[in-house]
Parts: sequence; structure tokens; C-alpha cells
Amino acid sequence: MAEQQQRRKKGSRTKEKETDWQERVVQIRRVTKVVKGGKNLSFRAVVVVGNEKGQVGVGVGKAADVIGAVKKGVADGKKHLIEVPLTKSSSIPHPVNGVGGGAKVIMRPAAPGTGVIAGGAVRTVLELAGVRNILAKQLGSNNPLNNARAAVNALGALRKFSEVAEERGIPVENLYA
Repeated sequence: MAEQQQRRKKGSRTKEKETDWQERVVQIRRVTKVVKGGKNLSFRAVVVVGNEKGQVGVGVGKAADVIGAVKKGVADGKKHLIEVPLTKSSSIPHPVNGVGGGAKVIMRPAAPGTGVIAGGAVRTVLELAGVRNILAKQLGSNNPLNNARAAVNALGALRKFSEVAEERGIPVENLYA
């Protein structure tokens, strides 16, 4: 009897909550620190976390093992979430540029059916943000961490039409006039 209760407790403990957050590892690097006794090896993981509903974040984690580094990266990504305004066609409202370190990213909205035209880390960030139609280009650097940060910087600079109209004190319909 007591054994069955133990099994039940173990079983219930292993079940984790189903979440809508997705995480993708962009890069894993083996890094070393030179100390008095020799070299200390550790791993650095760059992770993108998103819910495909307009929230995305980039995190970095370092640990002695890969799994620990990825876990820390996921936690860091969830701390640095941004909200992305999406249009009805799952695109962005207007063209935008972003900078992260030496990396620059240019993003432009695209017509429905275009898909995500982007490369590397920027593509991962856009897909996890829930963007379905967009044109993006990486410039200046091929470093995945800086490109991911540049993409998040660009997405963070986006504004909704309603916000711009409110700032200008005019109705949304007159925004294009």
C-alpha cells in the first residue's frame, strides 16, 4: 500500500505544466577561462524564447554543462521578454531597423503568403514572435547573439497605428491622409 502511494507521488512530480512557450537554441559555444591551475571549460548557450503570439526574448546562459547553460538561457530569455505588435496578416505594422552590438537588422512588412524571409538567428526570433510574413536582412555581423539582439531591438521599436494616431491627436483613418 505504502509503495503504491510512493509511486503515485513520483508520477505526479514528473508531470510538468503544459506551457505555450517555445525555446530554441541558436548557438552553443564551448568557452574557456584561463586560471592558475589551467583552463576552466564551460558552455555558453544563446536561447530564443517565444509564445508565437507576440512575445519573444533572447537569453544567454553559461554553465559547466550544456543542459545547465540552456536552462539558464531560457530563464534569462523569459526575463527579457518584449511585446511585438502584429497586424491581421501576422506581419509587422511598418519597416524598422535594429542594432545589437556590431549587427544591424532591417525588417519590412510583407504581403500575406510571403512567409518569413530572413536568415539565421533573426529567422528564429521572428518565428517565435509569431511573425508569419516579413522580409528581413542582417547587416554588419554574422554573430548569432548580436543578430538576435538586433532583431529584438527592432521588434521592440515597433509601434501600433493606434498609438501613433493617439500621439498625433488624430483618428486612425486620417493617419495616411
